[in-house]
Amino acid sequence: MSPHTIAAVHVVVHHHPRHRAPPPRHCSGGGVCVVRASAATATTTSGASATAATDSPSAAFWDYNLLFRSQRAESPDPVALRVTEGAIPPDFPAGTYYLAGPGMFTDDHGSTVHPLDGHGYLRAFHFGGGGADGAAAAQYSARYVETAAKREEQGAGGTSWRFTHRGPFSVLQGGARVGNVKVMKNVANTSVLRWGGRVLCLWEGGEPYELDPRTLETLGPFDILGLGSGAGEAPARDSEAAARHRRRRPWVQEAGIDVAACLLRPVLSGVFSMPVRRLLAHYKIDHKRNRLLMVACNAEDMLLPRSNFTFYEFDAGFALVQKREFVLPDHLMIHDWAFTDNHYVLLGNRIKLDIPGSLLALTGTHPMIAALAVDPSRQSTPVYLLPRSPEAEAGGRDWSVPVEAPTQTWSMHVANAFEERDAGRGGGTSVRIHMSGCSYRWFHFHRMFGYDWHNKKLDPSFMNVAKGRELLPRLVQWQLRWRPIIQNAGVDRSRQERGVPGMLRQEVVRPVDQAGGLPGDQPGLRQPEEPVHLRRRHLRFAEIPPVFPL
Repeated sequence: MSPHTIAAVHVVVHHHPRHRAPPPRHCSGGGVCVVRASAATATTTSGASATAATDSPSAAFWDYNLLFRSQRAESPDPVALRVTEGAIPPDFPAGTYYLAGPGMFTDDHGSTVHPLDGHGYLRAFHFGGGGADGAAAAQYSARYVETAAKREEQGAGGTSWRFTHRGPFSVLQGGARVGNVKVMKNVANTSVLRWGGRVLCLWEGGEPYELDPRTLETLGPFDILGLGSGAGEAPARDSEAAARHRRRRPWVQEAGIDVAACLLRPVLSGVFSMPVRRLLAHYKIDHKRNRLLMVACNAEDMLLPRSNFTFYEFDAGFALVQKREFVLPDHLMIHDWAFTDNHYVLLGNRIKLDIPGSLLALTGTHPMIAALAVDPSRQSTPVYLLPRSPEAEAGGRDWSVPVEAPTQTWSMHVANAFEERDAGRGGGTSVRIHMSGCSYRWFHFHRMFGYDWHNKKLDPSFMNVAKGRELLPRLVQWQLRWRPIIQNAGVDRSRQERGVPGMLRQEVVRPVDQAGGLPGDQPGLRQPEEPVHLRRRHLRFAEIPPVFPL
């Protein structure tokens, strides 16, 4: 596919000298397949000089750029897929794979939105079991999530779009700016969950939307946090979590934060339509206990140096099994997280309020995210180990005190985490937690995914380059080890005076070189009974475009 094809759909490609157009791919009959914007069509062109597809950095670069194309068509009726590269294994299990992501980036009135503000587009790949040649073994369907914002912004008949919601990350060109308080644009585009017989599409900041597992028809919002008593309310000021937090700060400072929170809540909920609790889009499944784990924070946390996290655990029928609240004395932005048998783990991203950016955001000339900035004042990364089980609470650690990893990173996604216990010196027991995640050496809210609101351009390759030289994303492995404090056992209390009670050792394992890719084996990053599969398998279909992971 040539750069001109991409320009026609309002995606501007960053022409890096190390990249070139990928080689065309063969289709059956000797032609060359060209994937179009429609999710249910494939075009064939003739060409005897076409070469076989290769797994090269160039092909990966162009595949990544193609993720940012608007999908103008839906495929409500399943389409039989034709395998053009690779093969479906004969023993491949039957079932449906759901994949969510943004589908609409540009409207018909001059506006281009940030990918995180793109309307949710759910794809379903139904596999009927492996076949010798993979023919007719898979079907594909795709539909937009019918959120309230999508119904408002799509014209009658579904043929035109006019963006009216700013969204947290975008600036409108053809819509209202000053006075536009439509910031919380629930687009249900970040992740998809199949649990308890339901299919839910989630978004960072609003309630999930439920869709029919077979037809992908939107059934409506699903009030998952309302299933627990008081789940939609802010944490009580006299809760155990709040009381522990208050002991960490002078009462005057804490009282000021309380006043600010009380003033912000009605403004955020009444003017900007933000929910009191902001549900994170990344969930976790505890297969051992057959539980769904989710976490929410308060709306005002983005603007205050205090973070409230509430973890929910549901059984297979969405009944609330456990709810735990934590108040942390940090200004954090959390997108993904991890858990072990006994802990919830947060890799903290420290942020601060940007006053000039806040004023510009209120004018509508800058996105609302301009009100925040990365806090570079501390060259370390806080790792919070929050007790999930009574056993973890009995260990004696003050969970409100983070482990400060000796390097500053911006963590986006966590791949895996688990904990081990081993015998220490003197017959004691030490705990080790292993994690792996994706992080950046530095991060800038204004250039996420190469979105530039100044010139209405979306240049996705820019996010991965620092000053034209250094690739930013990297895989980081973390290992934390400590010895639980046993009350009245003569444990050395000097560790507690250093601010990390019971901590013996912490280390950040060297980042995995991005150029080498993800290795098949990650020593120490998986439990023997729960393997983590990281090898890449090649399987391409002619009828569908690449998809966007968040």
